[in-house]
This record gives sequence, structure tokens and C-alpha cells, in this order.
Amino acid sequence: MTVKVLVVDDEPDMRTFLTTLLETNGFSPISAEDGRQGLEMARKNKPSLIILDVMMPRESGVTMYRELKLDSFLKEIPVIMLSALSKKTFFHSQRILDEYKGEKIPEPTAYIEKPPEPDELLEIIRRSLK
Repeated sequence: MTVKVLVVDDEPDMRTFLTTLLETNGFSPISAEDGRQGLEMARKNKPSLIILDVMMPRESGVTMYRELKLDSFLKEIPVIMLSALSKKTFFHSQRILDEYKGEKIPEPTAYIEKPPEPDELLEIIRRSLK
């Protein structure tokens, strides 16, 4: 059985890099270019894992991540956040949103700063799927 991994990133080069890395390592990647398209793909395909960029136009990864974690059908899917933003900045924005919206959203499975090291990313993917 192939493991479906959804890649959500607005940068075509990053999407190509990630889907190629996944394919050559036996995964079955699907991709989306923003959070809105990413949510549609997640609902349609129910991937085993999602790699999600934080900063995107239209719908950000932060917004998509919150929607995933509030969706009973999708909330158990591990999410690896990928961003040029520092981890500290991301977690700070999550805390502010939690307080503002009165929701406590769980932390992502992993957070990797761009550009990701292929071996490190694959190791985190494998660990996240266990």
C-alpha cells in the first residue's frame, strides 16, 4: 500500500523538490498550492501525512492547520510545518490565535525551517507515520 502525502506550498520549486523527494522514497505525493486547495485535497484524499508551508497567499498554512485540527475527519493526520519563519515566531502566532479564538490547537507533529535537509525531512516523515 502506498502512503499518500499531501504537500501544500505556493512555491512551484519547493513543491517539485518535495514531491520528487517523496516519490523517489516510495511515497505517493499529492500537492496543492494554497491552504484552500490543500483542505479540499485533504478531504478528498485523506492523506497519511501533510507537509504544510506556513506563509502562502489566499489561505495561509496557519489557517489551514487550524481548520485541519478542528475537523473531526482530518484532525488525526500528522502535519509537518515547513517555513522560512522561525519556529518561535510560528508558535507565538499560534498562542495569540488560541487566546483570541478561545481554541487550544495542538502543536504540529514537527516544524522544519526552509530549506529542509532531505535526510532530516525523510526521517521526520517516517517517525511521524509510526
